[in-house]
Amino acid sequence: MTNTRPPVALIGAGPGDPELITRKAARLLQAADVVFHDALIDRGVLALARPGARLVAVGKRGGRASTPQLAIHEQLIRAWRAGLRVARLKGGDPFIFGRGGEECMALRAAGIPYEVVPGVTSGSAAATYAGVPLTYRAMSQSVLFLTGRRARGTDAIDWVAVARAADTLVIYMGVESLPILCAELLRAGRSPSTPALAVEWATINQREVAAPLAEFVGACGHAEIKSPAIIVIGDVVALRDTLAFAPAPTARGVCCAAS
Repeated sequence: MTNTRPPVALIGAGPGDPELITRKAARLLQAADVVFHDALIDRGVLALARPGARLVAVGKRGGRASTPQLAIHEQLIRAWRAGLRVARLKGGDPFIFGRGGEECMALRAAGIPYEVVPGVTSGSAAATYAGVPLTYRAMSQSVLFLTGRRARGTDAIDWVAVARAADTLVIYMGVESLPILCAELLRAGRSPSTPALAVEWATINQREVAAPLAEFVGACGHAEIKSPAIIVIGDVVALRDTLAFAPAPTARGVCCAAS
């Protein structure tokens, strides 16, 4: 007998601003009976769920109480098997540092159908809202997305390879390890004058700090940059003052060390 029940929807919520969510994501949210959502989802995005839908927080925050990943898998499976229309709402894009692949694997192992709705990832959105094109002819022909938080049991980051891998580096979850990663990039050969940018709370009350790589840790510390923040390192950051457009309702920060 063919299964006609809707699949579990793994939905990318985008970087924060509710207007940046896709039409398909909004439609699936409005159809869901239960929405399992990350910790940093904006209330405006959650408001897109239909009235009466159950909203379940299953987020993770570094150093704070978090929902174990296996518990998230179990809740998704249990809800679908109970006959509910299930949405899993994830910040940014489900497949970019969102552990969406792990959740798909768990659903597949349980024999449960799923679909994935791409979202605007915070790495590109933060840079764009700051006026930084991640690619720019003659300045940046390559971009590397990486995480500053090493997964347990994985090899140490090869910073020499990272420093040489791309013109522009976009680092997720890098605030806590910022002193280490900046020191390693400098040691690996990145110029001390390389422009660097931190963007806190991308697209919603966005706050930015820019400084040369050698001064970047101090600038971020002085501005008290906290997670969630995206780090962008590369020559294209120098275009920020020329190209920034500060779209409403974002409040663009003004902290910027002299370069």
